Amino acid sequence: MKHPSKMNFLIVDDMDNMRRSIRAMLRLINFGREFFEAQNGLDAWNYLENPDNTIDFIISDYNMPQMTGTELLHRIRMSPKYRDIPFLMVTADTNMEIVAEAAEHDVDGYMTKPFVTATLEQKIQELLNQAKNPDALTLSLRAIRDLKEKGDIEGAIAEAKKAVTAHQQSSRPLRELGLLFMGKKDLKNAMNCFERSTDLNRLDVVSYHCLGQILFHLGRIDKATDNYARAMEISPRHADRALNFADLLLGQRKYREAEKVLKLVLRTNPDIETKERIADTCRNNKLPALAVKAYRAILKENPDRFYLTGNLGIALQMKGDNNEAIKALEQAVEIAGTNVELLLSLAQAYLDINKLIRADKWASQVLKIDPENQRAREILDKCL
Repeated sequence: MKHPSKMNFLIVDDMDNMRRSIRAMLRLINFGREFFEAQNGLDAWNYLENPDNTIDFIISDYNMPQMTGTELLHRIRMSPKYRDIPFLMVTADTNMEIVAEAAEHDVDGYMTKPFVTATLEQKIQELLNQAKNPDALTLSLRAIRDLKEKGDIEGAIAEAKKAVTAHQQSSRPLRELGLLFMGKKDLKNAMNCFERSTDLNRLDVVSYHCLGQILFHLGRIDKATDNYARAMEISPRHADRALNFADLLLGQRKYREAEKVLKLVLRTNPDIETKERIADTCRNNKLPALAVKAYRAILKENPDRFYLTGNLGIALQMKGDNNEAIKALEQAVEIAGTNVELLLSLAQAYLDINKLIRADKWASQVLKIDPENQRAREILDKCL
């Protein structure tokens, strides 16, 4: 391995002053032959993908737009070309979510802001020593990975079993063994491994999600939901897995169970796109009350998403809150104009409160756009 003074460092942070500060510290301790910078994980990944670039060490912030530090770390660890590059994560704090998420993707080390030059030097040296002198667990995990990549699943399982025996205080070999069993559809042994892993490590998000998948497959919906809930409590950024689980529940018409999962994601995940996905999912799957709650939360935080006002109105009408629905729908129609779904919901809302002339008006507008629209004809028939 190169001496630190001969290494190329990639510094990833969305704050210019932080990148400059880290570069200055590295120069002060004579670390680095060349320095390269990226303002988010996506820019860093694109830089790595350039065949003309060579990077020996990565220092990355955790929370960045477009692609976070852990998302970058995940891509790097999935790439045979880059996965052994030492990766130092810089965070504003080391809360439960950050620790769990970074551990899932094998971060080499953390450093909490603010820090001084001596701390940076010590941390880099620690990571380089780890890379030069990997411990027995790291060597075992690499052997499991190599066997799996060669297609020798039985060999990987045998190696994982040895690692479980040799490292009884670590959850990682159990998780790897569980994933191997899961890949073989051996759900009984996989579940046993994941349960033992979560007993050892209450922050093992991957194992909780895998338990959720297995228990759902076995029809134990409440237990599956409990495991997804635990994973979400630890790391809300893993919302996609829980939302996919909710989609499976909805596909089986398990609306109560799906609503429970969607409520959990809405409560724990601040991402606006996630909230919009939840709102749309609820509106399209007979869960209007939660759809209304989600749309209102989005519009309160982001009033510029005025296009959602119509969706809110439709959800309110489905919920039976017709007066509020009419307010939202009429506002949306002024913006959207000839949107058949909005016009039909507005006609239905007026029909439901027995304002037949106005119901007739909006249903008639639908028929001007779509003369064969059956629902509009049914509303008009009821207005006679």
